[in-house]
Amino acid sequence: MSKPRRDKQPEFRPGTWLLGTGPESDIAICTRVRLARNLQDFPFSPRLDEAEAQELYRFVTQRLQKPGLPEALTVLDLQPVEELERTVLVERHLISRELAGSKKPSGVAVDLEESVAVMINEEDHLRVQVFAPGLQPEAAWRRAERLDDALIARLPMAWSEEFGFLTSCPTNTGTGLRLSVMLHLPGLVWSEEIDKATTVAQKIHLAVRGLYGEGSRALGDFYQVSNQVTLGRDETTIQSEVLLAVGRIVQWEREVRSALLRGSARVKTLDRVHRALGTLERAQILTSEEALGCLSAVRFGIEENLLDGFAIPAVNRALLLSQPGHLQRHSKELLKPDERDQRRAQLLREVLGCQR
Repeated sequence: MSKPRRDKQPEFRPGTWLLGTGPESDIAICTRVRLARNLQDFPFSPRLDEAEAQELYRFVTQRLQKPGLPEALTVLDLQPVEELERTVLVERHLISRELAGSKKPSGVAVDLEESVAVMINEEDHLRVQVFAPGLQPEAAWRRAERLDDALIARLPMAWSEEFGFLTSCPTNTGTGLRLSVMLHLPGLVWSEEIDKATTVAQKIHLAVRGLYGEGSRALGDFYQVSNQVTLGRDETTIQSEVLLAVGRIVQWEREVRSALLRGSARVKTLDRVHRALGTLERAQILTSEEALGCLSAVRFGIEENLLDGFAIPAVNRALLLSQPGHLQRHSKELLKPDERDQRRAQLLREVLGCQR
C-alpha cells in the first residue's frame, strides 16, 4: 500500500499589509485602522496585576471565540510562544514590540488573511487592527467599525459621555482611532526633502514614524503617517485629515521621483538603483538595514521601469524574509548576528532570482 501523499508547504504569504495591491500601491503600501478599547471593571493595563490580567484575558478570549463576529478570528495565546515566533508576529505587524516583550497573560486574535488582528492586554485591554492594501482608509474603517460594533455588543467597554472611549494614554481618548498609512518614500529621502515633509505633517498634528511604528526608525525609506489627536475629532474628520495629508505627500513623492528621472539627476538615480541591485547580487554579508536600503532602491527601480526581470511580489517577499525573525524561521535554526548577515545575503539572491 502506498504511503499517503504529503501536501506541499503553503506558498509564502506576506500578509495583507504587504500585498502590493490597492490604490496608489506604488507609494502607499498599506492602510491600517487601529482602535484602542478598554473594559469596565478592570484596571487599565499598566495597573493590572497578574491575576487581573489572567482574568481579563480569559474573559475577552471566551467572548471572541463565540460565533457571530463579522470576522473569523483565531486566538493565539502568547505566553507559551517563543521569542522567535513573537518576533515574526511583530515583523508581520500583527502585534507590537511592546506586546512581544510582555510577560503578562496576553494574546492576539487574527483572521486567515492577516487583515485583522486584535491584541489583548497591550497598552490597552484591546487594540483592534484592520489592514487594507494600498490607500484605502474608508474601506479599512468600515470593516473596523463593523467589528467594533460587534465587540461592543459582547464586551462592556469603558466609556464616558464627556470624553468618549477611555484609554490608558490620553492621546487615544475619544474615538480611540489611530488611522495610519505606510508609505514608501525613496524620492523624498534621496532628494533630502523628507525632513521638510515630516515637518509639514507634524504641523497639522500628524505623527510620522518608522517601519514598526512608535519609536522605530524609517528603515528602507518606509514611513508611517497617522493622526495624533483623537479627542474632539470624530472618525470622519480623522479620515479626512489623514487622507488629505497623505494625498499631498504621495503627490510630493511623485513630483520628486519625476525630477530624479530627468536630466543629470537621472544618471545618479540609475546608478543608485543598479548599485543596490549589484549589492544584492554579489554581497556575501548583508545587515538588515543594508538589505532594506537595497530592496527599497530596487523597488523604486521596478516601479519606475528602470529594471527588467524583477517583480514587486518578489521584493515584498524579500523585505519580510530579510528580517531577523523570518530569516531564522525560514532557515529553521537560531543564528548569531554574523550568521544571519551571511544567510540573508544568500537568501535574498535566491528570492530575487539573481543567483550567479
